Amino acid sequence: MLNNRLVFLLFISLFSLLGMAQKDRNEIPLKNILNIISKQHDIRFSYIEDEIIIYAIVAPEKKWSLEQKIDYIKKETKLQFKEINQKYFTIYNDQNVDKPLCGFLLDIETGKGIENATIRIEKTNFVTYTDTEGHFEIPKISSDFIRIEHQGYESFSINPEDLNVPNCPKFKLKPILQVLEEVVTQRYLATGISKKNDGSIEVKPKKFGILPGLIEPDVLQTMQQVPGIISIDETISNINVRGGTHDQNLFLWNGIRMFQTGHFFGLISAFNPSLAQTISITKNGSSAFFGESVSSLVDISSRTNTVEATNSSFSTNLISAEFYTKLKVSENANLTLSARRSLTDFFASPTYKNYSDRIFQNTIITDLNSNEIVNYKSDVDFYFYDITAQFQQKIGSKNELNIDVIAIENTLQFNQSIDNLNKNSALEQENFGTTIQWKTTWNNRNNTEFKGYFSGYDLNSSNETLESNQILDQKNQVLDIGFQVRHSSSITNQITFNSGYQFNETGVTNFDEINLPFFSRTITNVLMTHVGIVEGVLETESKETFLKAGLRGNYFDKFGFFLLEPRIQFNQALGSHLRMEVLGEQKSQTLSQIIDLQQDFLGVEKRRWTLANNASIPIQKSNQVSLGFSFKKNNWLLTLDNFYKKVTGITSSSQGFQNQFELEKTTGDYQVIGSEFLIQKSFNRFYTWLSYSFNDNQYNFDAFLNTSFPNNYEITHAVSWAGIYEWRKLKLALGAKWHTGRPVTTPASFTVTETNPNIIYNSPNNSKLEDYFQVNFSASKEWKLGSKVTLQTAASILNLLNTQNSLNRFYRVNTTDNSVESIDTYSLEMTPNFNIKLSF
Repeated sequence: MLNNRLVFLLFISLFSLLGMAQKDRNEIPLKNILNIISKQHDIRFSYIEDEIIIYAIVAPEKKWSLEQKIDYIKKETKLQFKEINQKYFTIYNDQNVDKPLCGFLLDIETGKGIENATIRIEKTNFVTYTDTEGHFEIPKISSDFIRIEHQGYESFSINPEDLNVPNCPKFKLKPILQVLEEVVTQRYLATGISKKNDGSIEVKPKKFGILPGLIEPDVLQTMQQVPGIISIDETISNINVRGGTHDQNLFLWNGIRMFQTGHFFGLISAFNPSLAQTISITKNGSSAFFGESVSSLVDISSRTNTVEATNSSFSTNLISAEFYTKLKVSENANLTLSARRSLTDFFASPTYKNYSDRIFQNTIITDLNSNEIVNYKSDVDFYFYDITAQFQQKIGSKNELNIDVIAIENTLQFNQSIDNLNKNSALEQENFGTTIQWKTTWNNRNNTEFKGYFSGYDLNSSNETLESNQILDQKNQVLDIGFQVRHSSSITNQITFNSGYQFNETGVTNFDEINLPFFSRTITNVLMTHVGIVEGVLETESKETFLKAGLRGNYFDKFGFFLLEPRIQFNQALGSHLRMEVLGEQKSQTLSQIIDLQQDFLGVEKRRWTLANNASIPIQKSNQVSLGFSFKKNNWLLTLDNFYKKVTGITSSSQGFQNQFELEKTTGDYQVIGSEFLIQKSFNRFYTWLSYSFNDNQYNFDAFLNTSFPNNYEITHAVSWAGIYEWRKLKLALGAKWHTGRPVTTPASFTVTETNPNIIYNSPNNSKLEDYFQVNFSASKEWKLGSKVTLQTAASILNLLNTQNSLNRFYRVNTTDNSVESIDTYSLEMTPNFNIKLSF
């Protein structure tokens, strides 16, 4: 009996060993197997390389007959064999012959596509990425396994044969479940917005949910929902980040610096919302590869990692209409076109009327003594447009070419009359830019990127005054050209080293001419800058620690000096739900906007770009450091940031003074100490958030009698709230904004002479405007009209309660009745808007 058991165990063991030996036999490429069979049986196989390259199987037994070997290969690969004669065989694949391999990666829980997953063919240098739908395509170049990786999901490998089916297969990935919270805080303020470990806020317009008052994912309106970012006058052409001016923000579109960011002179973003793919907003701790800003960075990219299928959309609202299309011109190339144009010169909607009243106001002047109102009649002929063109070409598995072009324009014809007097004026504002980018992936650990770019800005105006025959012509032009080389090398899976070089040449021209009395001046300045960059990134596999440290070295050719700018981003887990963030940076900028006179450029766009001369207009420099914490548990999110920021080299002309310092020209600095807090809670379909910001923002101008006083852009306290409901394709959002009024300087007394009326002011910024309060509402709904057609509708109401908020106030002397007039700029009235979008 014992012997029988031993024999049985030996038999089982031998069978298992044989099975393991059979299992351990190496699979080899089918092409190699066919070569072996050809030699063994003195025959020839004819085939197309792409049809068999993906197959790798265990070689058939040598002792088998030719028929047995062919049957075995047919069974393993589903390939077809056709015998031409006894010596020649043709092998072919009757399915998917001309199609590349493809698939979809989906979240196993939500079923939504997983974007930016890495698709890598092992033992080759080929790498690609999934698009916003989770789709990917790879060429038939190898029989090796395909590795799929994403930082938020479990990695795995697939056989290329699994992709060789009529329809792209779908693979459902499981999220990585760790003790620590995920690296990216999902749904920061709204669906499609997230906060990353490097301190930046990332917006994905295609995944965008809804925010109060918005009918589209307008990048510059969206960023104003982030704590610490506000527009002191409700426009997107005057965005203030932690107390800075708008020109201290760097706006990039596909690497092109944009000097014009708004349509309708600040009420509408100049960037087509149908186009953007990823928007990164950085308040502090930006990468060393970005310069020319002492405040925030807004990096807009409309490029994708993969060649996408053809898709288009058309939309219109009560202000403009826009068109977008992405054409797949070949298996490796996309051509993307977009265009938007205002409807304002075709019909005047209620939305357009309110926008016009907001931007072209200050025709109603209230006298402090009599409170009488004087009206100037104005006829406005206005339109705007923006167009873009993008070409993306994959060249082989290692190279990619991108060419992008953008053009933006606002045109205003302005007729003003009082009694029987009529005068015509005009204003044109445009920004044109183009860039070419070449990317090469040398291997799995090294890639290089070359980028050349050009940006041109023109602001032209002709102003005929009502009071005389005087005509004032003004121009402001900026030409910005340069190139950048960037190399990235992965030292290990956790450490990356980046290095690069940038060259930039910027020229600014300002032109002013008056006919009576004749005066003309043209001032042109040019500056060349050379920049060297080094940057290291460390991120542990557990995602507990993230560290990015960089150094940017600027050499200003005209001034002959060198300026170093260190940057740091550090994020550390302090437990399962709490993380700490430390950000710091030193930055500089040579371009800034100034106001010579409040009446310049029709008083609509008063600012003009100017270039530092390292004397009366110094290079601006900033130092900023912040300490933050984020807590996330049970659908609660709490963030707290405390920061200190100091900017030196600012000019009084750049700060928009309308008091005793309006005509003064000197330099100084400002420093801000502040805190930003956000609390957010999700309840399945409903979520809500409340944010609070505190700023203590002080000027220091040594040349002024009052050397230290509150900043013109100081908003001491700001609170925002929103409640958002999302159910299937229906989205509703209600929100409110409140903040303390901006500082103003009140008159103490005034004097009037025949030639020089003069106001005697109190101490600068001694008072504040009334508190600002606004309630906004939005709603959107999406319908599927077919397998590929989607209809989206959205409606919004800005200033739902029609609150009258004073955004700015300044004073002037009325010599007619010897009084001081107060001139107020008021906020937008209750304004509805509606958008309809068809995607196909």
